Formats: sequence, C-alpha cells, structure tokens
Amino acid sequence: MTLPVRFLPEARQDALDTRAWYEDRQSGLGALFSKSLAAAVERLQAAPLSYPLVMGAVRRVILQRFPYAVYFRVEAHEIIVLAVHGRQDPNRWQKRSREP
Repeated sequence: MTLPVRFLPEARQDALDTRAWYEDRQSGLGALFSKSLAAAVERLQAAPLSYPLVMGAVRRVILQRFPYAVYFRVEAHEIIVLAVHGRQDPNRWQKRSREP
C-alpha cells in the first residue's frame, strides 16, 4: 500500500518560491524544477524507508539536477513533507520537524 503524501503549508511555499526563483532566472527552468520535485516525491512515496534519516525521524531525498532536497517524515497513515530545501540555513526546516 502506498501512503499519501501531504505537504506542510511551509513546504508547499518552499516549492512555489523555488520554482518562481528558477523561472525568473530562465524561462522554463521553473517547470524543470517542478518536474524534478515531482519525480523525487514519486520516489519517496514508492520506498519511503529507503531514504536516510538525517535528524530524528526526518528523512531526505535529493532532487536530480537541482541542489535541493525534500525532507519528510513517515507517519502511520501518510508521509509528511516538512520542507523543500536547498543550501539555506537548515534551521528553517529543522524547527518544522519538531512540530506535531
């Protein structure tokens, strides 16, 4: 059984902001970022426990082609995406891992 994936509002905003940033740099690059993110989410959904633990119960899957990762937690009935994060200050996403 495949668990559903739920993005925290902050993680969804991370993704939207990053897509817009890439699109501002080059037309079409934002769409490529979104495709890479979607592929990463499909991979984590298919085998969530195969990705390394990076802090407590938080796991990480790295996007292809972009210097970003998806940080997520596997719960009993869903996978919760905490952040879509690049090389910025990790405290931005780490505090989300402690929230219920």
